[in-house]
Amino acid sequence: MNIFGWINDQLLRMQWLAELVSAGISAAGLDPTSRVGGSIHFFVYDVIKIFILLSVLIFLISVVQSYFPPERTRRILGGRSGVWANTLAALLGTITPFCSCSSIPLFIGFTAARLPLAITFSFLISSPLVDLASVILLASIFNWSIALAYVFVGLVVAVVGGTLIGHAGMEDQVADFVRNAPVHDTDDTMSWAERLRYARDQVSEIMHRVWLYVLIGVGIGAAIHNWVPEAIISTLLGQDKWWSVPVATLIGVPMYADIFGTLPIAEALIGKGVGLGTVLAFMMAVTALSLPSIIMLKRVVKLPLLLLFLTVVTGGILGIGFLFNAITDWFI
Repeated sequence: MNIFGWINDQLLRMQWLAELVSAGISAAGLDPTSRVGGSIHFFVYDVIKIFILLSVLIFLISVVQSYFPPERTRRILGGRSGVWANTLAALLGTITPFCSCSSIPLFIGFTAARLPLAITFSFLISSPLVDLASVILLASIFNWSIALAYVFVGLVVAVVGGTLIGHAGMEDQVADFVRNAPVHDTDDTMSWAERLRYARDQVSEIMHRVWLYVLIGVGIGAAIHNWVPEAIISTLLGQDKWWSVPVATLIGVPMYADIFGTLPIAEALIGKGVGLGTVLAFMMAVTALSLPSIIMLKRVVKLPLLLLFLTVVTGGILGIGFLFNAITDWFI
């Protein structure tokens, strides 16, 4: 086995952990391949693996993120416009491990700094949808092709969505208190010791915020994987069903979770034969169109702009879902 394969299997997929959990279940007198044993294996293995990877990745990414606080991000984006500016905003969103709700304060800050709506919305869409940690986690559960495909389509949704919203000329649809909010600038220089403390605090904060969603997501994934008959999943979300993508998108909207909580569910759905596009649509709806974030966004933008945002993002998610269902065999 080449070194890349070993790293992928042992460090990302943690096959050693899967074997260890299987041995523990067998020692307890259960069959790891039975429904009960399989459910326990899925839950224990995925929870431990996700928490280990999250802790390491968030720490490393937070060190990188410490070089890009909101003030520096505003300075980088300030004075830029056009598709390249939207692309830059979307890329910067990938190094901010925020959920959709915690991205709203940054949206307010960017708007108050008079950044164009196109840029602020590209960032707002990208920040919860795509981050560096999700790439590694996706690769650990699926493969690198799916991980990179998810990142690519997420950035496309962010760039195209921000561009369309910018061309709509709806700057007057932002709440007055947002446009008039004071802009604070701070010194973003930090020592290495401060960056390491910041990274440690980010691990604690983000893990505290997502642990419950991870447990719920893994629990749902274990139930789907071992208890829901494949025929039911196929009838509702089968790749051959035209309605699978819209249904998956609608199911995702009421949910509120980081991408980390959706991954185990996505893993189980893929295992049941659900199309890649349907799974991507579900993940994107959960992270970018959650009801709490929509409610918060309604407080800072007026209804016409909110509806445009929802229309653009939903359209992008549906388009990507249908496209990737058509080419699922390229990735799996």
